[in-house]
Amino acid sequence: MELPPLGDPLPASAKLQIPQSIKELTIRYSDSCGQPQEIPLGDRLQEALREGIHQTFKTAFMEETGDTAGPDYVIQVDLVDSSFDLNKDALYDRAPAVFHLNAIARIHDRTGALLRQTDINIARRERLRLELLAKKCDYVIEPFVRDVAIDFATRVALDARLAAGGQKSAASVEPNQTPVGNSGTPSASASSALRFKVLLLDENSNLVFEGGEHVRVRVDIINAGTSLIENASASLTGTPAIIEQFPATTLPIPTLQPGQTKSLEFIATLPPTKQAQQAVIHVAVAEPEKAAPPSQTLSLAIQPAGTGTDDVNQIPAPTPGFHQPQTYLVSIGVGAYRDPKLAPRHYAVTDAETVAAYFQSLGGVPPSNIRLLQNQQALRADLHETLFGWLPERVIQDAVVIVYFSGQAMVTPTGDILLALYDGSAADSTRLYPLNDLESAFARLKAKHVIFLFDGMVSRLRNDAKEKTTVPRWEFSGENTFGLIGGEDFTKGLEDDQHRHGLFTYYLLKGLRGEADTNRNGMVTLGELAGYVRQKAAWAAKTQFNQDQRPLLLPPLKPDGPATSLVLTALPSLSSSEAP
Repeated sequence: MELPPLGDPLPASAKLQIPQSIKELTIRYSDSCGQPQEIPLGDRLQEALREGIHQTFKTAFMEETGDTAGPDYVIQVDLVDSSFDLNKDALYDRAPAVFHLNAIARIHDRTGALLRQTDINIARRERLRLELLAKKCDYVIEPFVRDVAIDFATRVALDARLAAGGQKSAASVEPNQTPVGNSGTPSASASSALRFKVLLLDENSNLVFEGGEHVRVRVDIINAGTSLIENASASLTGTPAIIEQFPATTLPIPTLQPGQTKSLEFIATLPPTKQAQQAVIHVAVAEPEKAAPPSQTLSLAIQPAGTGTDDVNQIPAPTPGFHQPQTYLVSIGVGAYRDPKLAPRHYAVTDAETVAAYFQSLGGVPPSNIRLLQNQQALRADLHETLFGWLPERVIQDAVVIVYFSGQAMVTPTGDILLALYDGSAADSTRLYPLNDLESAFARLKAKHVIFLFDGMVSRLRNDAKEKTTVPRWEFSGENTFGLIGGEDFTKGLEDDQHRHGLFTYYLLKGLRGEADTNRNGMVTLGELAGYVRQKAAWAAKTQFNQDQRPLLLPPLKPDGPATSLVLTALPSLSSSEAP
């Protein structure tokens, strides 16, 4: 478990004592399906506390070490109380979580004299998203738990460093008061203990920065040192037309105790513009007579007002410098058919066109790498030539292939899936395109990753309607082929008349343009997109249409697998390029 830099280890030995109440500490909650869950927080706290003491002292002993030859210091941590609350009913895919932990850290010298006693109070608030992978009901809680443990252990370790450096008696130290050390005043050339990260937030949180919109530059600051930090400040520089919109470009940082964190916000209104403009904002923090940490840079593209409205048909501006020349897209939209028994799909053609435009604009896919098949140009022969002729001539081993299909699919009694192209038939399976043929084409390509996206109606073959049909078998062979399917089982494939898109595709587009960027790093990955679309489409189907439509991701992504972090789109505005 990685803690922030705590400084060079002190030339002393220390022993850590952790009570059973902390070792057995458990977070209990109910997931989104109402099932009870438990997280052994005590294990994480022990790991982090041990790492903190190892970083603080040259020699560190744990309780299980047994008798030691009189350590110089003994660090004792006692739990006072803790609480965890997860309000999963507040928001479908972002549940507010609040965790409080109160403890007391005591540091004794080798004679048993109490050098320092401090209240350690942890209060963390965060919105937890639903699990991205497979069909799960749980929330992504592990990063939240890890941050709690790191925060707690950092404060205990910094407190121990203060006690060991200061050698103050307990009588002169009040709880929550930082004693003055005897190590002398750092020289002007010493590095600052300030650590920080920055984030650019827009008014409606859609990551599209529009002229006339309020924006916030948030600066999260931590004192990673062992001394009080006073009179520090944060400041902004950058593109003059943007910087001059901030009423204040320098803000004082409140006094920071060792291990303490604070947040600041610079707020401005972006200037009106008639065309997209690029800008940068540099954020720096400084402490008097100390060498400042490196500044951090935010890049943003300011769009004309109205660009960020809910109309996803407004194609986003291309992301400067982002190119994926080895990504190929086949986008298929079939909304009308020769067979009048096949019901039309109102938005399939425009959906396929818009998806292609998004991957070209935000996905960095060259126009020459995109094949668009619509209605009369989406015959069985056209798709076959594309999969077995056009793609193999271009795709190399490290390529990424994306196939998007908006239309209809038929299911045989055995569960096999057949795609309905323009010349398809509701009753004749020989005029349909088997999903197995797609898989054969994918296997021949030997691409690094293949992604199949499907939005539309899934129904039984008409001549098999009276026979018992198994559920549709959306199965993909090979480790590198994944399917994100608009709905499980047989589905109508809801169409959203308000936004004039298939419901699945509407949220696919919103996800690609930035709403799926859960970690706000300016990139939308396959893992993020799959989680966002599955959650949002299911929620909208139930709340807006009072129907069930639950997208599938097959096979499940592995948390540490390369496909999970596969970048699909990059946004014109990026978060800070550095972390604290």
